[in-house]
Amino acid sequence: MKSKIDYKEILKLIDLLEERNLSAFELEIEGFKIKISRGNPPSIVSGSPTSPSPPLEPEANPTTELLESKETKNDLHYISSPMVGTFYRAPDPSSPPFIEIGESVQKNQTLCIIEAMKLMNEIESDIDGVLEEIFVQNGKPVEYGKKLFAIKPEK
Repeated sequence: MKSKIDYKEILKLIDLLEERNLSAFELEIEGFKIKISRGNPPSIVSGSPTSPSPPLEPEANPTTELLESKETKNDLHYISSPMVGTFYRAPDPSSPPFIEIGESVQKNQTLCIIEAMKLMNEIESDIDGVLEEIFVQNGKPVEYGKKLFAIKPEK
């Protein structure tokens, strides 16, 4: 089954992005993925793993550099927020946090959830290592590109 989204729905997403004063938005449904970020002007990138389609606008936008969710500095690996939203350390209020400082982290392990527009987005580690620092408090808002975690990579 192939998801369908038309131009009017994309325009509604852009309007919602501006209305809520968000800098970026990402949505994936049944293999269809769309990323929208505000810049000079908002850029829209869409595609599907089953039927690749060209971007609606070129990806040469300064805001695409902000999508980089990691940087290495002082032997620590940083994981940053890929979106604006609310940071949650656990899947629900009655559950323990996904990870604590000092615990081992595996690649693709869920570290937190960022809620954006009623969608829960799991943020995963992209390396193996040990969690050194958590930069955001549970339930607090995060901005696009804000550092969330510092991980000491395994050697």
